[in-house]
Amino acid sequence: MSTVLSDDKIPNNVNLSSDRRLQRALEAWQPKFLDWWMEMGPAGFQVQDVYLRTAVSVEASGWAHFDYVKMPDYRWGIFLEPKQEGRTIGFGDYQGQPVWDEVPGELRNMLRRLIVTQGDTEPASVEQQRLLGQTAPSLYDLRNLFQVNVEEGRHLWAMVYLLHTYFGRDGREEAEELLGRRSGDRDRPRILGAFNEPTTHWLSFFMFTMFTDRDGKYQLSALSESGFDPLARTCRFMLTEEAHHMFVGETGIQRVVKRACELMKQDPSGDVRALGGIDLPTIQKYLNLWYTLSLDLFGGEISSNAADAFAAGLKGRHKEDKYEEHKVLDQSYPMEVLEDGKIVAKDIAMRTALNEVLRAEYIKDCARGVERWNKTIREEGVDFTLALPSNRFHRHIGIYADSHFTPGGEPVSRAVWEAHRHEWLPTDEDEAYVKSLMQPVLEPGKMASWIAAPAKGINGQPEQFEYVRLV
Repeated sequence: MSTVLSDDKIPNNVNLSSDRRLQRALEAWQPKFLDWWMEMGPAGFQVQDVYLRTAVSVEASGWAHFDYVKMPDYRWGIFLEPKQEGRTIGFGDYQGQPVWDEVPGELRNMLRRLIVTQGDTEPASVEQQRLLGQTAPSLYDLRNLFQVNVEEGRHLWAMVYLLHTYFGRDGREEAEELLGRRSGDRDRPRILGAFNEPTTHWLSFFMFTMFTDRDGKYQLSALSESGFDPLARTCRFMLTEEAHHMFVGETGIQRVVKRACELMKQDPSGDVRALGGIDLPTIQKYLNLWYTLSLDLFGGEISSNAADAFAAGLKGRHKEDKYEEHKVLDQSYPMEVLEDGKIVAKDIAMRTALNEVLRAEYIKDCARGVERWNKTIREEGVDFTLALPSNRFHRHIGIYADSHFTPGGEPVSRAVWEAHRHEWLPTDEDEAYVKSLMQPVLEPGKMASWIAAPAKGINGQPEQFEYVRLV
């Protein structure tokens, strides 16, 4: 397999032209994708030239090219990392056996469900973010939004290729459905809850790319271990692109935090809102919201589905190689569970606890990002600390879904929860205030008053660079 992408109608490094039937099927899907993009993609900016990176190779060095592109002309396509000869399945009941290049019949439904669920998240986030360009705080941020959007579209292509190539008619129908569902639609919602939440302003967008895209990192990492080799190779390249999405979120919030601290020092009473900024307590509320919505994406703490996918060699752990034992038939995982309204410690069979194992890795990663925000606050000389809430707080999936907890993880009654909810999660008033700040700033080098400038430009570009050429 080539590491360099072909210049075909559908860019790819899988020698698509050698399979005329598959090529025709994907070329028939392509205009449907573009129709969806024009209807549900970024609103109002489809004719603008945007300074985007486009994949030209799957090599670690020099894989992307930067240039001005109109988004409908973006080179979406199919990119898999090269096959590793002799690769074997690294975990589960099939550990040590050769990886599969075709779908084992008995695993077909489970594998299709994994691919469809991952694929559904990609167009969903584009739909959630389609109006954000109209209130961008800078051309730099506008460009970053569009980069995230086109790469999510590219990731949809990655999953659709697998569906078309390996699942026959069922796969083609599933690919159609990926364009048929809509984020937040009552009748045809997206599969996972966080991808039906409205992303109505840039604070939520930054939180989404910080926390929800970080969930994507860990899901892709687990799938990149798969014994179904085409899925593993697809996800490994997707992780290359996913890193920028998390960068957008983490540095975006860092810039909002920095600006809040600057404004606190300007006002004798420290009233950030009086000076048109987003105060740190409000940032904490949105952190609480998006972090906990993203925790739910890992699924229940105790899961037979996770155990089955691991046993089948389809979905491993994050960086499976770092573990000493890869069948985990006799291992257990210490976990806090809810029994009779009390939190008790229990040892859970490792295979059924694998969602929680992955979630624990994610939580540590999120904590590192929040600490970087707190470092910014300390450097500004402000006495405030942002914190991740307990993984029991504000949960809608898993063992804590039907109970109420404080951000510190203490169980409380429904009445106490309702009395204090406004302190912990964004209120209608918070939402209205943040949305009131969302006025577009589209002059090169200029920034909205509620966010600090980035530390450096994209691809080394200067502060005044015209990231989007407005018509």
